Amino acid sequence: MSVRHETNSDSTSRDAPPPGVFSRLAEGNYHARLAVSSGVAVVLFSAPHCGACRAWKQLLPQALAGMAAHFHEVDVSEATGVARYFGIFHLPTIYLYRSGRFHAELQCEARPGTIRAVAAHLLAAPAQDEP
Repeated sequence: MSVRHETNSDSTSRDAPPPGVFSRLAEGNYHARLAVSSGVAVVLFSAPHCGACRAWKQLLPQALAGMAAHFHEVDVSEATGVARYFGIFHLPTIYLYRSGRFHAELQCEARPGTIRAVAAHLLAAPAQDEP
């Protein structure tokens, strides 16, 4: 007989979300949360009205499985200061972080194989300057 343990996670939980699940980054915690992340983190800048953002949100965990340890989303309609700080004008915008530091902006066709190949190429190259 096996016992199944279920856990409840919400925005106040200290536990990391399951792989492939996006956690929200907001004005007050953007830099702090990324600074303590290990491995590769993906940050998707999006907005509720952005259809392409929803598509990318579905594709990224699948395309970067085993490559990215953390997936985060920033709603630019709420986190306007963060969007201004980075000069976000086009959605979706996707940033890759490594060990808490900005590494590169991911720009490519929205296909899992292409996303994975471009991300691997970017992560193999030296880090870019933070926008």
